[in-house]
Amino acid sequence: MNETLACIMNRRSTRAFLPEQVKETELQAILQAGLHAPSAHNEQPWHFTVIQDQLLLAELNAGAKEVGKNANDALLRKMCSNEQLHIFYHAPTVIVVSGEEKAIMPKTDCAAAVENMLIAAESLGIGTCWIGLAMLAFQGEKAADYCRQLQIPDGYAPYYAVSLGYKKIAAVSAPPRREDTVNFLR
Repeated sequence: MNETLACIMNRRSTRAFLPEQVKETELQAILQAGLHAPSAHNEQPWHFTVIQDQLLLAELNAGAKEVGKNANDALLRKMCSNEQLHIFYHAPTVIVVSGEEKAIMPKTDCAAAVENMLIAAESLGIGTCWIGLAMLAFQGEKAADYCRQLQIPDGYAPYYAVSLGYKKIAAVSAPPRREDTVNFLR
């Protein structure tokens, strides 16, 4: 199997990180991978906000959990009520991916950028976790404040977040893939 396919097959979500910060050269390589993702009409409608300020991450964690505690979904309420849960898993770096709202397909384009970053990080031995709960912070009453703090440009909305850092534990093997998800018409 070639190196790229091996990275794709071996990548797993990491939820335990070492405290040391990701090397700047590795972080830049990961960001470049995101910037080189495909996008509809080559609009490249993304904006990346790199957060390494642990106090800011703690504030976003609290804000997201506060919104989640009042969600309609029972599992989400339970997760966000867990005082021990840190939605970013204490990662030393988090990248918030925002998209230009007027673009043709900003969420899809930003998702492609995230996937490129996940695979690039794996190729460098850096763990990642795509964090959906982070977006709850941008649905609460402090949403505008968070966007200002993160310097998200006007006309952009935060869609995704990725925690990244050096892995504290070895990756686990992949769970079995669902069957009957591919058909051929030849």
